[in-house]
Amino acid sequence: MGETTAAPAPAPNLVALFLREMQAHPDRPFLAAKHNGHYRTSSWIEVGQAIARLARALRRQGVEPGDRVVIVSENRPEWLIADFAIMTAGAITVPAYTTNTVRDHLHILENAGAKGMIVSTRRLLRNALPAAHQADSVEFVIAMEDYALQQSINARLLSWDEVLAAESDALDILEEAAGRFSREDLACLIYTSGTGGAPKGVMLSHGAILSNCEDAHDVLAPTLGLKGHRFLSFLPLSHAYEHTAGQMLPVSLGAEIYYAQGVEKLATNMEEARPTIMVVVPRLFEMLRQRVQSRITKEGGVRARLFARAVELGIKRYRDPASLGLRERILDKALDRLVRAKVRKRFGGRIKALVSGGAPLNPEVGEFFVALGLRLLQGYGQTESAPIISVNRPENPKMHTVGPPL
Repeated sequence: MGETTAAPAPAPNLVALFLREMQAHPDRPFLAAKHNGHYRTSSWIEVGQAIARLARALRRQGVEPGDRVVIVSENRPEWLIADFAIMTAGAITVPAYTTNTVRDHLHILENAGAKGMIVSTRRLLRNALPAAHQADSVEFVIAMEDYALQQSINARLLSWDEVLAAESDALDILEEAAGRFSREDLACLIYTSGTGGAPKGVMLSHGAILSNCEDAHDVLAPTLGLKGHRFLSFLPLSHAYEHTAGQMLPVSLGAEIYYAQGVEKLATNMEEARPTIMVVVPRLFEMLRQRVQSRITKEGGVRARLFARAVELGIKRYRDPASLGLRERILDKALDRLVRAKVRKRFGGRIKALVSGGAPLNPEVGEFFVALGLRLLQGYGQTESAPIISVNRPENPKMHTVGPPL
């Protein structure tokens, strides 16, 4: 059983939420990203100071309350820093997919009336800058990494490092923002294509996202606890699912966030980061099952037979715990050490829950991983709900449903 410490009082807004957790444990590790082959962490206070610097820089660039600022970046610590800095400056975050074309970016910039953009890499600048050049509302672009400008654009192109270095890291700007917004105020515009047509911006308030986090606390507390969690972030933060469950929820828990290097390195990153919770999509499970089965089939012999037996008995136990006879229970216990422990180690060895959403989970795929000792919690949501509507409870997960409502 997890610890069941009562959740703190509801925060009035997302900036206040961050400030509360930062003040509670300023020197504790918070965000971690790969540098030179190793994960390097930043503490809560270091992240808070970066947010304060960037918020002041945004105001210096003319950002005013209610303005829109677009983020175009892969998952990394700067994404969270930019998101909270935009809100601290009084503006509204507009996440954009890294796969967007120039036309996609231009649509969002014009539709949102964005005043600025924050872009990570040179590769992403190739599509972002032409869109910023064509959008009448865009006044500045902040580049997180070094850039080489081939031609001038109708906006100021600024360096992340330089604009942060020019500002104070005093935290009073966060304190002021924490006391300014209500739960009804707009936090972000998340563009989604829905059933078709041009993407439309979904208006999500501070309260909508906070409500999701608070309800998630109720889900986690009885079995998984609310403390000591580490998340591994790899789904796009431009999607409401990862934005809430993979970023805002860990903030609300005072948890650590490790950033994966992409799907191709996810298996390695899981073993390195050793997460307790991961936000995933069904396609990942399908891909992992195919890889595991291919490897086991290739190995053959005793290992393959033990693996097949572990899956068989695990599924039988999941469907009806009372159905296992005495010999099967003894064998199942042995297979937990011989097979399932090795599988859990591949996920870092500390995983408490894999939360699946974004598409329906094939029950057979779900049962396969449950049989191997992993807890899967399938849920359902939509962007307009910020986005979680329902999810299975850790104490009684079912593979054929999306669980009861929050």
